[in-house]
Amino acid sequence: MSFLDHLDELRKRLVRIAIFIALAFVVSWAFSDKIYNFLEVPVRAAMLEAKRESATEITATKLVLADMADGTELIFAFPTEAKVNDNLIQAGATITVRVGHLPDGRVQLLTTKPWLLANGVVIDKDTEIPAALYQSGEALVNRDDKLVVPTVQGAFNLYIKVAFYSAVFFAVPFLLVQIWGFVAPGLYPHEKKYAVPFIAMASGFFLMGCAFAYYIAFPRAANFLLGVATGGNLRPLVNADDYFDLIIMIMLGLGIVFEIPTVTFFTSRLGLVSPRMLLKVWRFAIIVIFILAAVLSPTTDVPNLLVFAAPMLMLYFLSVGIAWVFHRRRQTEKEYQASERKGS
Repeated sequence: MSFLDHLDELRKRLVRIAIFIALAFVVSWAFSDKIYNFLEVPVRAAMLEAKRESATEITATKLVLADMADGTELIFAFPTEAKVNDNLIQAGATITVRVGHLPDGRVQLLTTKPWLLANGVVIDKDTEIPAALYQSGEALVNRDDKLVVPTVQGAFNLYIKVAFYSAVFFAVPFLLVQIWGFVAPGLYPHEKKYAVPFIAMASGFFLMGCAFAYYIAFPRAANFLLGVATGGNLRPLVNADDYFDLIIMIMLGLGIVFEIPTVTFFTSRLGLVSPRMLLKVWRFAIIVIFILAAVLSPTTDVPNLLVFAAPMLMLYFLSVGIAWVFHRRRQTEKEYQASERKGS
């Protein structure tokens, strides 16, 4: 292929990727609110943990609703805003309730008397309090702890970004297929059989990197940062847009970093990388890894830096093992066929 033919092939691949991302964007837009709710779980959990750590502790006897007798009266305080027949009950409002046991073993809280709201609406006696208000830890996160958008169009713009990055995320396997399709003409026929392992490994390690960021790296960093704020008698007011940019940067960054074994497998099979080469530059590799960890980590403390650097170090030395197992001198098609005949 000539240079212009290569450019034309690249254009076709980019157009296909753009079309796929556009279609994925339309689908992601329909679920953008649910996707964002999933992504904000780590910071909401960190806010709740910081709130617990900074709260003044009162020693009290712990009781379980299931152990209380029917009719036991309690004072119930709404942990968050609740809606009753389109009437909003503010967080902190209190009401007297009694404990009730159902035949299936579940426990419910019922109002002991009619309750008059400020707008004149009356809540009847024996009205059930939704279990989600007192059985879920999320109930402790009230309106003040929700992420905020500073502008009227902030939520719309945020969901646009959520849908776009979600589309890119779901397009990764297709993107890898297109990259392989562009590179494959420059490979020997026997090297093209690495397509399935390459795409499978790349997709798998990318997902592992994103999962590591979501479940391990970011929660630790968020706990540290929010703990500093609440420890300094400050109330965190987390901007939803800034938070999304941060967690996406960390997830995509670690997703790309986790591709080290995939790149090593592919290049070692082509004879471009050897285990001796990787071990020779291991000191420089460690320096680069810690620089990358410092860039990806949103904090400046050493423990969180190590949380980001440790998996990269493990992946690097795993890559040395992969190169040792799969390394081979690159062969032309004639050399490959000759070695195959000799081996058979």
